[in-house]
Parts: sequence; C-alpha cells; structure tokens
Amino acid sequence: MDSETGEGTSLQVLRRLGSGPRGLTGAEAQARLVRYGENTLPRQRTTPWPLRLARGLRDPFTVVLLCLGLVSAAVASWGTAAVILALVAVSCLLRVSGEHRADRSLSALHDLVAGTATVRRRDDDEATVREIPVAELVPGDVIRLGPGDLVPADVRLLRARGLTVHQAALTGESAPVAKEAADGGDPVADLHLCFQGSGVATGSATAVVLATGPRTRLAAAHGTTRRREPSAFDRSVHGISWVLIRFMLLTPPLVLMANAALRGRGLETVPFAVAVAVGLTPEMLPVIVTTCLARGAALLARTHAVIVRRLPALHDLGAVDVLCVDKTGTLTQDRPVVVRAFDASGRDDPDVLRRAAVNAWWTLQLAELPSPDALDEALLEAAGPAGEEEDGVDAVPFDPVRRISTAVVRGTPGTPGTHTLVVKGAVEDVLERCAQDPAEGARLRALAAREADAGLRLLAVATAERPARTRAYTPADERGLTFRGFVAFRDALAPTAAEALRELAALGVTVKILTGDHPATAARVCRDLGLDPAAVHARCTPEDKARLVTELRAAGHTVGFLGDGVNDVPALRAADVGIAPRGAVDVARETADVVLTGRDDTDLTAIGHAITTGRHSSGNIASYLRVTLSSNLGNVLAMLAAGLLLPFLPMFPAQVLVQNLCFDTAQLAFAHDRPGAAALRRPAVLRPRAFLRFITGFGVLNAVADLATFGVLALALRGPDALDDRTVFHSAWFTENLLTQALVMVLLRTGRGLAEGRAPGPVVRAAALLAVAGLLLPPSPLGGALGMTALPLASYLLLAAVLALYALALTALRVRYDGRQP
Repeated sequence: MDSETGEGTSLQVLRRLGSGPRGLTGAEAQARLVRYGENTLPRQRTTPWPLRLARGLRDPFTVVLLCLGLVSAAVASWGTAAVILALVAVSCLLRVSGEHRADRSLSALHDLVAGTATVRRRDDDEATVREIPVAELVPGDVIRLGPGDLVPADVRLLRARGLTVHQAALTGESAPVAKEAADGGDPVADLHLCFQGSGVATGSATAVVLATGPRTRLAAAHGTTRRREPSAFDRSVHGISWVLIRFMLLTPPLVLMANAALRGRGLETVPFAVAVAVGLTPEMLPVIVTTCLARGAALLARTHAVIVRRLPALHDLGAVDVLCVDKTGTLTQDRPVVVRAFDASGRDDPDVLRRAAVNAWWTLQLAELPSPDALDEALLEAAGPAGEEEDGVDAVPFDPVRRISTAVVRGTPGTPGTHTLVVKGAVEDVLERCAQDPAEGARLRALAAREADAGLRLLAVATAERPARTRAYTPADERGLTFRGFVAFRDALAPTAAEALRELAALGVTVKILTGDHPATAARVCRDLGLDPAAVHARCTPEDKARLVTELRAAGHTVGFLGDGVNDVPALRAADVGIAPRGAVDVARETADVVLTGRDDTDLTAIGHAITTGRHSSGNIASYLRVTLSSNLGNVLAMLAAGLLLPFLPMFPAQVLVQNLCFDTAQLAFAHDRPGAAALRRPAVLRPRAFLRFITGFGVLNAVADLATFGVLALALRGPDALDDRTVFHSAWFTENLLTQALVMVLLRTGRGLAEGRAPGPVVRAAALLAVAGLLLPPSPLGGALGMTALPLASYLLLAAVLALYALALTALRVRYDGRQP
C-alpha cells in the first residue's frame, strides 16, 4: 500500500490511513490496536531447556560417546556405559546452564524504544496532546517529535522545522540526516520519512504513523537475516572429530579379525576391542570444553562486562585474526572537533573561528534552540567564551533547505548604527551568497575540495554589514556577503582507540573498517590512528559488509564483526563471531554472539580482553586434545601390536578402563591451567591437518616407548616363555602407561616453553598424582582385584631407563615442533 511508503501528499497519506491532522479518536485507536497489535519489536523466543539439551547432543564427540556407551551396554560393560553417559550428561548441563545465564543477563538490555510517545488524539471533536506508552501507538496516530526523542514507529512527516535525525542504526551514516516534510520531495531519498530506531538530533516535527510493530523497517531485519554458517570452532572440531570417528569405527573390527585369524580368539575379545575404541576417544572433551568456555565466559562477564551468549563463540574469539568494525562509535566518538580555521588564502586565521563561534552562540540564544548541534558545540568548545562579548540582536536558525544559519550582532564601536550579519554553513550555500567574481568562487571551491579530500568536514564563514533596524531579519537578507574563511572539523577519536589497536596488532589481529561514511573521512581517521588506509572499505551497504566478511572467511580467516545497527545484522550473521555493544538495536543484540555491556561498551579494549580470554580457553582445550589424543593413539597402536605378538591379551578390559579413568581424571586440571604467553600471542586455531600430524608424530613416539617396554619386560622375564606371567606384564605396562601419560601432560601443554620457570600449576600437580597412582595401584588391594601385582625392583629400574629415554625423545621432538611454528 502507498500508505506504507508515505508516497503522495500529506493529505493523501492521511486520507489513506483514515486519519486527519488532529489524529484519531480514542475508539479508533483502540480498534486499530486490536487489529494491528502492540507496537513492539519481535522478540527472540527463549529456547526451552529440553531443546537446549538436544542441541548439545549434536556435538560430534558427544555423539561418539553416546555410541560407545551404547556399545558398552550391549556387551554388558555396565560400568563403562555408566561413566560415559554421565560425562555426556554433565557436559550438556554445563553448556545449557552457561547459555541460560547469558540469555538472562541479556534480557535486561531491551531498551531501544522509548517508553512513551507524544500523540494527538480527538475526544468529542476536541484534539488533545497526551503521553501514551509506545506499545499503544497505531497506524494513523499523529505524533510530535523533539530533540532527543527516539522515533517510536515508521512515520511520514507532516510538518518539520530544522529536523535532523541520527539513523546510523539503519544506514550506518555517522552524521545526522536532514529531513523535510515537503510534499514535492524525492520519495526515493526518504527525506519525508523517519524510521523506528532513529533519534532526533535537532529540530521538531509533527508526523503520522505509517507502520508499527513487526511491519516497521527495523523489525523487517528479523526476516531478512540468513542462517549462520559453521563457525571456526564448528569447522575445526568437526574436522578432527570425523577423522577420529572413522578410525574408531575401524579399530574394533581390526582387533577382532586380527585376533581371530592369528590367535584363534573369538567373541571373548569383544570387550577388549570396545575398550580399545574407548581408549582412543577423548571422553572428557565435552566436559573440558564446556568447563573451559564457561569459566572464561564467567570471567569476562565479571571483570569486563562482556556477555558471551553462545559458549563456542569464546573459542572463535580466540581464533579471530581479522576484526571488522564500523568507524563511528568504535574508532571515533561520533562528535566532531575543530582542526583549524583558515582564511581565503589557506592561512590559519583565529578570527574565522571566533566569528563562527559568535554565530553558534547567538543562534543558540536568540533562536531558542534546546541545545547546540554537534558542530556548534565543537566551535564553542574550541573558541572558548567567544560571542558573549558581542551584543546579539537577532538570529535566523539553520534549516536543511538553505543549509546556513545567521546571527545578527550590533556593529563594532567604530561603526555605530550598523548591524553585522555573521553567516556560517555549507560551503556551496555560503559561497553562492557571497559577492565575488566567478573565478574567485571557483578557487575557493577547489580549496574546500582539497580539504574535504583530506577527510575534513568544512563550514564556510561570511559576514555583511547592514544598517541597524528593528524589523526581524529573514533569509532574504543573506545576500552580498563578504567571505571570511573556513573552519575544518574531523571526528573526535575514541580516547583508547589507538592503544587498543596496538594491542590487537600485538595479538595478531588485523582491523578492517567497514563504514558507510565518505572514503576520505574514513581514511583520515585511519591515518590519525596509525592504521593503513587500505584497511578501509567506505560507502558500504549492509550487503557489502556481509559480502566482505564472507570473502574473508572464504580466504581462510576467522572473522569477528562489531556492529550496532540493523544495517549490520547481515554481517553479524556472516561472521564467525558477531559482537554488539549495549546500545545496539534489539535485532543486532539478539543476532550477536557476544554483547559488550560495560560503560565503554564500544571500547576495542574490551574486545581485546575477550580475544585474550578466548585464547586462554582455546589453549587449554588444545592442550587437552594434544595430550589425550597423542597418548591414546600411541596406546592403541601398542595394544594392536601387542595383541598380535603376545599369546594373551596385553591388558584386561577392566585394566584399560581404570587406566583411562585415572588419565581422564587427571586431565580435568587442563580446565584450570594457564597457557604460556606464546599461546596468547597468535590466533588459537585447531587446524585439523596440522593437528593430526602433531598427534600422529607424538602418538607413534608413545607407541615406540610402549613397544620398548615390551622388550624390556621380555628381557626381565628371561625369554618369551616367561611372558606367560601375565600378571607381571599387565602390572608393568599399566605403570608404564600412566607414567608416560604424566610426562606427556607436562611436556605437551600449549604454548608452554620447556624452560619456563614458573611454579607448578594444576596440570603439573595432577600429573604428579597420576604418576603416584601408576606406582601405587598395582601393589594395592584394588590392583589385586584387577589382576595386577607389585613389580620386582629390577622391573622398576628398567622402566625408569625406558621413561628417561622417552622423556629425552619427547623433549627433542617438542623443540623441533616449536621451532617450526611461526
């Protein structure tokens, strides 16, 4: 319908809406409220707990654990099945509770739309102005707007005086946009329309409501967002998971077939085959991942007021290597500052600034403006008390059509009986009112263009002397002016932006600016902050932002995007991590994975803290995966080899599961570890191929240590026949396995140099306890129940020799691996 776009004259729009200049009656408004519903934005529905739990089960490793738990139950290994299912339940509950806390913290941030609106309603043919809740506005209502008001719905202007609005939330424009109610305006430019979510900067207006609630342009963003692509965390974990899943699915059949073919063993090896598959599985991964991320998210919320709405997003933050941001409100403060004032020849001239400040001061005083606009405020701040010493007479305020303002003051003492007009405004509009030859006008325009190309915003200043009079001044008096000079402005830089950019660079994060502003303005900000202007993408539409983010991801980058408006929603969804400040519109906050809620909620410093915390959590997760998978792979390879070489099973299923339980319990310490500084200096990315090469190399080394243990045991037991002493063999290999796993926990942590002189942390203490368990369990009563016994002293000495050689080899391989890292 045309009424939805506001096309046509004001009277035509009112007629189509069944309204009039005096608004609706109370009965009409009530009927329309029933028909159209409340004027509220669509809210994201709260996900029920059962559905949250079901989503947690979609994690690949969780699926693997569930399958192994079912297989364990099928072969009557009830203890294994119970432990695995308990791990799955704990992991899902931790994840669900963390996300529920984040949603609960976010629910207090739905404060975009003003609480009340000023509306004109008719009762008994008498129109009255009243305040009503915004939720009760309906199409056809006539409302009033003033400075500082939030536009409560999509409206068509009926009358406007000096109206400018901030609509960066919708379009990304940093400067206020002038609006007018002229019926002959260009409908494509939307100058006669204001949209929900905008804020009135200056002026006042009367408008008729066109659309409310889900029919507004702001609400339409909910229906145009795309489904989120898999994040960096999803891609890395899924890649590793499916390689392990294939290997685990292959392992039990291989064990069964090899034992049946070479040793004539049948179904009695099924429990051992299942135990081998369980031995390869990182059973504690769901718990470790969820605990690391939940602890990191809680720390961010408590210390930096950063809410992580989706726990895996914290890992993605740690992997971010490109951060895309808007200029306004992030790198700049959305307010101008004076750079310089200069005359027609380009030389600095303080008198030009003083005259501009006189205009700002007396326009504010005599035109009864509620507050100075941003440029006037910058002028008054830069010039100090200029203007107060003058004697103001009259003022013609700024309006968006002629784009200038005029202050009239009494002439100087040497020229009694005169008034001085001080005019400032847009360069073109001031110059066309000046008395000068065309060549001079062209030269001044070229001078202004050069400054604008350098990223500065200009105001022109001119004056005129007129005989004193009592009659009011009008725009018709703004002719035959004498040009005085220009005042140049730039956006005020955010106070911590430069330092935050240096910190992000030190973290290996490249910052790119995606803005709707003029390229020269954005490039100027980059130069002022020490950024490469090539990092700027100006005049970006919402689609451009989403496309650029998608291209960066396709090139292999992990991308974070900071946005606060409806125009940023597509890019927020396209990024690996969407970040929104507290002041963002509802749809942007609900789309974002991370919300900055502190006082400096757009401060890049908060994002730097979040990235560091994400890397901390990711480093601990990577440590766990490297340690457990390399150790488990080595043990599985050794078990497969031993199963073929020995006349008996190398370890009973119960012994395998107890060994896994000890190792898994010790590895809970990784959730509380602190990675070394090297892990925090670069993006924490789990690249499946490099990761699998790592665990294969260290896993083979672990298998070699296990096979060396077999040889040592064969020597200690004096020949192959002595290997029939299964109890000693099982006990020795059980001890050796736990000791090698303790070494791996200490030496393969992420980012920890081998010579770091720090006090023992939780992982070192847990590894020491694991080693003690390996030495004390076999001779204990529990060891006897599991079929183990105390070892002779010679066996301990031989195992010590094997472990010493293994530690040297492990250290050498780790040094070589670290030397290859960037």
